[in-house]
Amino acid sequence: MSLRLLLSILVAVCALTAQKYDGPKPSKPDLPYLKHADTLLPTEAVEAKPQRKKDDTVYTMAGANSPTRTPLAAPIFLFVSGKINPANLQLFQMQAKNGHRELTIRASDEPVRIEVGPLGGALYKIEPYNGLDPGEYALLVSGTNQVFCFAVF
Repeated sequence: MSLRLLLSILVAVCALTAQKYDGPKPSKPDLPYLKHADTLLPTEAVEAKPQRKKDDTVYTMAGANSPTRTPLAAPIFLFVSGKINPANLQLFQMQAKNGHRELTIRASDEPVRIEVGPLGGALYKIEPYNGLDPGEYALLVSGTNQVFCFAVF
């Protein structure tokens, strides 16, 4: 009997501490949006061109800079999951080279650590664990060539 009571209390406490979100919500599923106060900016959705170079994979994106920019070193993204599981997103920093952006992934590379948390239903909050340096970044959907680009300035 006491085990059931303890379990009931634990469930009630978890329900009370769950995040409640009542701000703006993304208008499209499977597209991360940068949250700037009450405004949501869609990230640049791009199909990257992969190329194998020895043990590395180099993804190339057109344009030297992403049109989606934020001054925030610790940006927050809102994401409505449809076909893409937010746990499959990986964050990498890119380099601008010769008028395009490149993302080189080596076998030993680790993505920038991100936290993914549910906000209710299919809505998720995604944020880097630590602050980001100024530069070009991409949220890569693991196992695909789909990337969502943004810049920190």
